[in-house]
Amino acid sequence: MAEIIELGEPPIPVKLRHSARARRLSLRVSGVDGRVSLTLPRRASMREAQDFLRAKEAWIRGHLDRQPELCQIAPGAVLPVEGRERLIAPTRTRAVKLMEDHLLVPEGADKTAARVRAFLKTLARDRLAEASARHAKALGREFGKITLRDTRSRWGSCTSEGNLMYSWRLILAPAPVLDYVAAHEVAHLAQMNHSPAFWAEVARLMPDYQPHRAWLRQHGGALHRFQF
Repeated sequence: MAEIIELGEPPIPVKLRHSARARRLSLRVSGVDGRVSLTLPRRASMREAQDFLRAKEAWIRGHLDRQPELCQIAPGAVLPVEGRERLIAPTRTRAVKLMEDHLLVPEGADKTAARVRAFLKTLARDRLAEASARHAKALGREFGKITLRDTRSRWGSCTSEGNLMYSWRLILAPAPVLDYVAAHEVAHLAQMNHSPAFWAEVARLMPDYQPHRAWLRQHGGALHRFQF
Protein backbone atom coordinates (compact mmCIF):
# COMPACT_ATOMS: atom_id res chain seq x y z
CA MET A 1 0.00 0.00 0.00
CA ALA A 2 1.35 3.44 -0.93
CA GLU A 3 2.29 5.93 1.77
CA ILE A 4 2.83 9.69 1.53
CA ILE A 5 5.65 11.41 3.40
CA GLU A 6 6.89 15.01 3.22
CA LEU A 7 10.40 16.10 2.32
CA GLY A 8 12.07 19.35 3.38
CA GLU A 9 10.69 22.88 3.69
CA PRO A 10 8.53 23.90 1.94
CA PRO A 11 7.40 20.29 2.08
CA ILE A 12 7.34 18.12 -1.01
CA PRO A 13 4.89 15.22 -0.82
CA VAL A 14 6.53 11.95 -1.86
CA LYS A 15 4.61 8.77 -2.57
CA LEU A 16 6.34 5.67 -1.22
CA ARG A 17 5.66 2.23 -2.63
CA HIS A 18 7.28 -1.08 -1.71
CA SER A 19 7.72 -3.56 -4.53
CA ALA A 20 8.79 -7.19 -4.41
CA ARG A 21 10.39 -6.74 -7.84
CA ALA A 22 12.46 -3.70 -6.90
CA ARG A 23 16.17 -4.36 -6.34
CA ARG A 24 17.09 -0.77 -5.43
CA LEU A 25 15.47 2.53 -4.54
CA SER A 26 13.97 4.18 -7.63
CA LEU A 27 13.00 7.87 -7.67
CA ARG A 28 10.67 9.46 -10.23
CA VAL A 29 9.43 13.01 -10.79
CA SER A 30 6.50 13.01 -13.19
CA GLY A 31 6.96 15.27 -16.18
CA VAL A 32 3.18 15.56 -16.38
CA ASP A 33 2.13 16.84 -12.97
CA GLY A 34 5.33 16.99 -10.90
CA ARG A 35 4.34 14.20 -8.55
CA VAL A 36 7.30 12.61 -6.79
CA SER A 37 7.34 8.89 -6.12
CA LEU A 38 9.90 6.54 -4.59
CA THR A 39 9.80 2.79 -5.14
CA LEU A 40 11.60 0.69 -2.54
CA PRO A 41 12.58 -2.98 -2.25
CA ARG A 42 10.23 -4.77 0.11
CA ARG A 43 12.78 -4.96 2.94
CA ALA A 44 13.91 -1.32 2.72
CA SER A 45 13.26 0.68 5.89
CA MET A 46 11.65 4.08 6.31
CA ARG A 47 14.99 5.45 7.49
CA GLU A 48 16.65 4.32 4.24
CA ALA A 49 13.90 6.05 2.27
CA GLN A 50 14.23 9.30 4.23
CA ASP A 51 18.03 9.33 3.97
CA PHE A 52 17.84 8.69 0.23
CA LEU A 53 15.30 11.48 -0.29
CA ARG A 54 17.33 13.99 1.74
CA ALA A 55 20.36 13.21 -0.40
CA LYS A 56 18.28 13.77 -3.56
CA GLU A 57 16.34 16.83 -2.34
CA ALA A 58 18.26 19.38 -4.42
CA TRP A 59 17.83 17.22 -7.52
CA ILE A 60 14.09 16.87 -6.89
CA ARG A 61 13.60 20.61 -6.34
CA GLY A 62 15.57 21.35 -9.51
CA HIS A 63 13.23 19.15 -11.53
CA LEU A 64 10.15 20.71 -9.94
CA ASP A 65 11.44 24.22 -10.69
CA ARG A 66 11.61 23.30 -14.37
CA GLN A 67 8.05 21.99 -14.48
CA PRO A 68 5.76 23.99 -16.79
CA GLU A 69 3.11 26.01 -14.95
CA LEU A 70 -0.39 24.60 -14.98
CA CYS A 71 -2.91 26.50 -17.10
CA GLN A 72 -6.57 26.56 -16.10
CA ILE A 73 -8.85 26.66 -19.13
CA ALA A 74 -10.92 29.83 -18.81
CA PRO A 75 -11.61 33.02 -20.79
CA GLY A 76 -8.31 34.80 -21.41
CA ALA A 77 -6.17 31.64 -21.32
CA VAL A 78 -4.01 30.72 -24.30
CA LEU A 79 -4.37 27.16 -25.56
CA PRO A 80 -2.56 25.46 -28.46
CA VAL A 81 -4.87 23.77 -30.95
CA GLU A 82 -3.10 21.79 -33.67
CA GLY A 83 0.11 23.43 -32.49
CA ARG A 84 -1.10 27.02 -32.93
CA GLU A 85 -1.75 29.17 -29.87
CA ARG A 86 -5.32 30.45 -29.61
CA LEU A 87 -6.73 32.95 -27.14
CA ILE A 88 -9.91 31.72 -25.48
CA ALA A 89 -12.40 34.53 -25.96
CA PRO A 90 -16.04 34.56 -24.79
CA THR A 91 -18.52 35.86 -27.33
CA ARG A 92 -22.17 35.63 -28.31
CA THR A 93 -22.02 32.27 -30.01
CA ARG A 94 -23.89 29.03 -29.39
CA ALA A 95 -20.91 26.74 -29.91
CA VAL A 96 -17.13 26.79 -29.65
CA LYS A 97 -15.55 28.09 -32.85
CA LEU A 98 -11.93 27.66 -33.93
CA MET A 99 -10.48 30.78 -35.50
CA GLU A 100 -6.97 31.54 -36.76
CA ASP A 101 -5.74 33.01 -33.47
CA HIS A 102 -8.76 32.63 -31.19
CA LEU A 103 -11.00 29.97 -29.76
CA LEU A 104 -14.42 31.57 -29.45
CA VAL A 105 -16.58 30.19 -26.65
CA PRO A 106 -20.13 30.94 -25.54
CA GLU A 107 -20.32 33.46 -22.72
CA GLY A 108 -20.43 31.91 -19.25
CA ALA A 109 -17.04 31.30 -17.68
CA ASP A 110 -18.29 28.49 -15.44
CA LYS A 111 -18.78 26.17 -18.44
CA THR A 112 -15.81 27.24 -20.56
CA ALA A 113 -13.51 24.35 -19.63
CA ALA A 114 -16.15 21.67 -20.25
CA ARG A 115 -17.17 23.22 -23.57
CA VAL A 116 -13.59 23.53 -24.79
CA ARG A 117 -12.78 19.96 -23.75
CA ALA A 118 -15.81 18.59 -25.59
CA PHE A 119 -14.88 20.60 -28.70
CA LEU A 120 -11.29 19.36 -28.62
CA LYS A 121 -12.36 15.73 -28.24
CA THR A 122 -14.64 15.98 -31.26
CA LEU A 123 -11.93 17.66 -33.32
CA ALA A 124 -9.36 15.08 -32.20
CA ARG A 125 -11.66 12.20 -33.16
CA ASP A 126 -12.21 13.68 -36.63
CA ARG A 127 -8.49 14.21 -37.25
CA LEU A 128 -7.43 10.84 -35.84
CA ALA A 129 -10.14 8.93 -37.70
CA GLU A 130 -9.08 10.52 -40.98
CA ALA A 131 -5.37 9.89 -40.37
CA SER A 132 -5.96 6.30 -39.23
CA ALA A 133 -8.10 5.51 -42.27
CA ARG A 134 -5.54 7.04 -44.63
CA HIS A 135 -2.63 5.11 -43.15
CA ALA A 136 -4.61 1.86 -42.91
CA LYS A 137 -5.49 2.12 -46.60
CA ALA A 138 -1.83 2.65 -47.49
CA LEU A 139 -0.91 -0.35 -45.36
CA GLY A 140 -3.63 -2.51 -46.83
CA ARG A 141 -5.07 -3.32 -43.39
CA GLU A 142 -8.29 -2.58 -41.53
CA PHE A 143 -8.72 -1.45 -37.96
CA GLY A 144 -11.63 -1.85 -35.56
CA LYS A 145 -12.94 0.93 -33.39
CA ILE A 146 -11.21 4.13 -32.26
CA THR A 147 -11.31 5.12 -28.60
CA LEU A 148 -10.17 8.43 -27.15
CA ARG A 149 -8.86 8.76 -23.60
CA ASP A 150 -6.88 11.22 -21.52
CA THR A 151 -3.92 8.92 -20.94
CA ARG A 152 -0.71 9.98 -19.24
CA SER A 153 1.53 7.00 -19.94
CA ARG A 154 1.04 6.64 -23.70
CA TRP A 155 -0.24 8.59 -26.68
CA GLY A 156 -1.82 5.64 -28.42
CA SER A 157 -2.12 1.89 -28.57
CA CYS A 158 -3.29 -0.89 -30.86
CA THR A 159 -4.85 -4.10 -29.59
CA SER A 160 -4.44 -7.53 -31.09
CA GLU A 161 -8.06 -7.19 -32.31
CA GLY A 162 -7.07 -4.10 -34.31
CA ASN A 163 -8.74 -1.52 -32.08
CA LEU A 164 -6.97 1.83 -31.76
CA MET A 165 -6.76 4.07 -28.71
CA TYR A 166 -5.46 7.64 -28.75
CA SER A 167 -5.04 10.48 -26.29
CA TRP A 168 -7.35 13.31 -27.32
CA ARG A 169 -4.66 15.77 -26.17
CA LEU A 170 -2.85 15.04 -29.43
CA ILE A 171 -5.10 17.73 -30.93
CA LEU A 172 -3.03 20.27 -28.98
CA ALA A 173 0.17 19.19 -30.76
CA PRO A 174 1.17 20.24 -34.29
CA ALA A 175 -0.84 18.35 -36.92
CA PRO A 176 2.16 16.29 -38.20
CA VAL A 177 2.73 15.00 -34.64
CA LEU A 178 -0.85 13.72 -34.44
CA ASP A 179 -0.38 12.19 -37.88
CA TYR A 180 2.80 10.43 -36.73
CA VAL A 181 1.02 8.83 -33.77
CA ALA A 182 -1.72 7.59 -36.08
CA ALA A 183 0.89 6.13 -38.45
CA HIS A 184 2.67 4.52 -35.49
CA GLU A 185 -0.44 2.80 -34.16
CA VAL A 186 -1.70 1.73 -37.58
CA ALA A 187 1.72 0.20 -38.31
CA HIS A 188 1.04 -2.14 -35.38
CA LEU A 189 -1.72 -3.70 -37.47
CA ALA A 190 1.11 -5.27 -39.46
CA GLN A 191 3.75 -5.58 -36.74
CA MET A 192 2.65 -5.97 -33.09
CA ASN A 193 6.10 -5.07 -31.79
CA HIS A 194 8.77 -2.39 -32.07
CA SER A 195 11.15 -4.38 -34.24
CA PRO A 196 13.10 -2.97 -37.21
CA ALA A 197 10.30 -4.35 -39.38
CA PHE A 198 7.78 -2.25 -37.44
CA TRP A 199 9.78 0.95 -37.84
CA ALA A 200 10.13 0.19 -41.53
CA GLU A 201 6.33 0.16 -41.75
CA VAL A 202 6.15 3.51 -39.93
CA ALA A 203 8.73 4.97 -42.33
CA ARG A 204 6.75 3.68 -45.29
CA LEU A 205 3.61 5.38 -44.01
CA MET A 206 5.40 8.57 -42.93
CA PRO A 207 8.97 8.87 -44.27
CA ASP A 208 9.78 11.99 -42.20
CA TYR A 209 8.39 10.71 -38.88
CA GLN A 210 11.58 11.17 -36.81
CA PRO A 211 11.28 14.92 -36.02
CA HIS A 212 7.63 14.48 -35.04
CA ARG A 213 8.51 11.60 -32.75
CA ALA A 214 11.26 13.77 -31.23
CA TRP A 215 8.81 16.66 -30.72
CA LEU A 216 6.49 14.40 -28.78
CA ARG A 217 9.29 13.14 -26.56
CA GLN A 218 10.52 16.67 -25.84
CA HIS A 219 7.25 18.59 -25.58
CA GLY A 220 4.52 16.01 -25.12
CA GLY A 221 4.50 16.20 -21.33
CA ALA A 222 3.64 19.90 -21.46
CA LEU A 223 0.33 19.09 -23.18
CA HIS A 224 -0.89 17.82 -19.80
CA ARG A 225 -0.38 21.18 -18.09
CA PHE A 226 -3.72 22.40 -19.44
CA GLN A 227 -6.35 21.80 -16.79
CA PHE A 228 -9.95 21.26 -17.87
